[in-house]
Amino acid sequence: MNETTNKSAFLHWVRQAVVVTLLLLFLCGFAFPVVLSGISAVIFPSQAHGSLVTADGTPVGAAHVGQEFTKPYFMKTRPSAYHYNTYYEDAQGNQFYNDGTEFAGLGSGSNNYAPSNPALVERVQADIEAFLDANPGVSREDIPADMVTASGSGLDPHISPQAAQIQIPALAEASGLSQQELEQIVADNTQGKLLGIFGEETVNVLGVNLDIAESMGLIREAGKQ
Repeated sequence: MNETTNKSAFLHWVRQAVVVTLLLLFLCGFAFPVVLSGISAVIFPSQAHGSLVTADGTPVGAAHVGQEFTKPYFMKTRPSAYHYNTYYEDAQGNQFYNDGTEFAGLGSGSNNYAPSNPALVERVQADIEAFLDANPGVSREDIPADMVTASGSGLDPHISPQAAQIQIPALAEASGLSQQELEQIVADNTQGKLLGIFGEETVNVLGVNLDIAESMGLIREAGKQ
């Protein structure tokens, strides 16, 4: 095989590799995502747009992403290493989490402490005390485990029905709503097991708090998924 033939074969394989790469780039990097996004927007329009939740027509969150609530009349969520990315700014523009620590930027995850890590003990003890302060009628032994344990993502929007029920007396006192009203709100925002057998019952905290805000007259209407 002479040099001209070798060069021709080389160019043929290079051209073939480039064409295949461009074709796959178009199909997998553009056409497939566009088609899939289009189908999703038609079949699941809400989910395709982030399952946004609104208050008086304004987006205030997403159904599948938790938030941190500090007002005494709002139900509390699970602990989060990222405080659900909730922060405030001081006069100089510095950003801090609600507990006063410096905001580290948007993120998700957990601290992944080992059981022997003193920082884990300190964090759990602080969360226990905070929960007892917000719910003075609850004993330390009765606090549900999910109220002192952080999720792997740090963005879990749900708590257990037990964790929701135990907060109702304090919420009733702070909000002025009756315990019966709050129990109904919790029931309305409780999701059962998937197909009746998988997982556990959960309560969407954002949904509960939007209903509380609406019942208190803080908002006119909540749009939930």
